[in-house]
Amino acid sequence: QSYQMSSQSEQLTAIAQSFKGAPGSEPITAAIEDFVQFFKPQNAIQVGDKFPSFRLSDATGKEVSSDDLLANGPLLITFYRGEWCPYCNIALQHLQRHLDEYKARGVTLVALTPELPDYSLTTAEKNEIKFPVLTDRNNEVAKKLGIVFDQVSAKDLFKQVGVDLTKRNGLDNFEVPIPATLL
Repeated sequence: QSYQMSSQSEQLTAIAQSFKGAPGSEPITAAIEDFVQFFKPQNAIQVGDKFPSFRLSDATGKEVSSDDLLANGPLLITFYRGEWCPYCNIALQHLQRHLDEYKARGVTLVALTPELPDYSLTTAEKNEIKFPVLTDRNNEVAKKLGIVFDQVSAKDLFKQVGVDLTKRNGLDNFEVPIPATLL
């Protein structure tokens, strides 16, 4: 299905609407209900909190540190679940479309994902991403921020649609970051 609409909000709404009542959508609905029930925003990073420093690898294996990135100015950090997530791909494409605006303001944009470098490289290529995509192995940074969600309730759906999170993330769990963008 094509989501070529004028705004990011319209595109995200179209995806959500396509899932409602669709055959096999029960695991998605269950995962959303689990999230609503168990996620506690007060346990996540708050405005004014210090962002934890990190040292992560990019898609080519090059190590990148938050200190090095911050030396160039403010960071805009976006977390995405993976190439398999249509919501995340729309968000990445939206950020890419505005990359020149961020650069003009002296802001460095970087994406963090639990996906291993081979998969994050595919995501960057597929979405024509021109900013660093870093692997947050085991969601270490996302966990420090309190923005990790276990999507085990959608395990069977992932299997049905051919998304192997164990292979993609190098872990035997279904933990993914909550899509979030932080300055």
